[in-house]
Amino acid sequence: MSKVRVRFAPSPTGFLHVGGARTALYNWLFARKHGGSFVLRIEDTDLARSTDESVQGILEGMRFLGLDWDEGPGVGGSFGPYFQTERIDLYEEYAQKLVEKGRAYECFCTPEELDEQRRIQREQKLDMHYDGRCLRLTEAEKETYRAEGRKPVLRFLSVKEGELEFPDIVRGSVKFPNSQVDDFVIMKSDGVPTYNFAVVIDDALMEITHVIRGEDHIPNTPKQIQLYEALGFEVPRFAHIPMILGSDKTRLSKRHGATSVTQFAEEGYLPDAMVNYLALLGWGYDDSQTLFSREELIEKFSLERVSKNAAVFDFQKLQWMNGVYIRELSLDEFYKRALPYLQQAGLVPEEMTADVEEKARKVLSEMQSRVKLVSEVVEMSRYFFTDDFAYDEKAVAKFLLKDQAADILSFLRSKFAEVDSFAEASLAPAFEA
Repeated sequence: MSKVRVRFAPSPTGFLHVGGARTALYNWLFARKHGGSFVLRIEDTDLARSTDESVQGILEGMRFLGLDWDEGPGVGGSFGPYFQTERIDLYEEYAQKLVEKGRAYECFCTPEELDEQRRIQREQKLDMHYDGRCLRLTEAEKETYRAEGRKPVLRFLSVKEGELEFPDIVRGSVKFPNSQVDDFVIMKSDGVPTYNFAVVIDDALMEITHVIRGEDHIPNTPKQIQLYEALGFEVPRFAHIPMILGSDKTRLSKRHGATSVTQFAEEGYLPDAMVNYLALLGWGYDDSQTLFSREELIEKFSLERVSKNAAVFDFQKLQWMNGVYIRELSLDEFYKRALPYLQQAGLVPEEMTADVEEKARKVLSEMQSRVKLVSEVVEMSRYFFTDDFAYDEKAVAKFLLKDQAADILSFLRSKFAEVDSFAEASLAPAFEA
């Protein structure tokens, strides 16, 4: 195998969600296992939706998970730039090469004309493809359209005959009739490349050897392979990993709960727990092992063991796993992670005195074995730091204010105040009294 080069190429139109994070993780594990390079590329050609805030959110999510990249934003590399908007000249260059080869042509059709084509195709129950009418335009007709102010897009002249077959590491042999690949747009009228064109140019020029991505990209693959072949590029290996579903077996979305890595981080999930759980969403080593260190994941991960079937995101299992990882932390590490939650809730001050820190450490040492999320320390320990906390007034009236209950509790409180150590041996005499 030549040196492995893989990439994660998110669009900065939102934060890093768990589906993208799982894709990034599989690429990262594959690169680390084979001593290859993991490239981070930002596909920001959707100018209307791409934002700097989303770029930063993606980078922060990657850093939180500990998925370091060898090339990309903030790191550089010899195959840059790593933002697509900085690579427009390259796309124009290769688009012109396709024109010169007779594999791309200008299309002047208006949106209304394209809608009419589709309407006729629907009525006649034909495949919904562009009919290629602009391929037959004369130079005089093109000049007429330009004089009207029409700005053309550039379409790829696809191969329509025969069948395209490619090996998928996860799915085996995948076949598509070439008749399903129409003359798709590769450059928009404003000079911005479409996804299918830009991704091929970038992957080829960055010498990507393996394209590991979601199964929703399978329909794009025949188009991309035709572009690779038309430009004389080597076609990379493909691995299309399964979708992630919610508990109701629909595609995971916000209505199922947190979906962005940022949200999980804010709720108190640990990076190692997230990485462990995400790795298991579609991959497994054997039926007996659930917990894996990063080193074990790198050693044991393989694309051949990735399932074709969709994975179901189980929030309860993730919480259980997070609890396991919390209990494996040292008290110092748990204190460092939990303290900001107590401070944000106003339970302890930003500037900690020695006495307050000692108390917080004692409280958190009791909480560490109980919580599944670091953020849970706030509600579970609130009563240690303040008298202002919610309680069930009806339950208090029913169980704690009847008969002699209040007197007994008052007596116990006075006895507890005399105790130096809150341990069984010290507390027993108070109850015996």
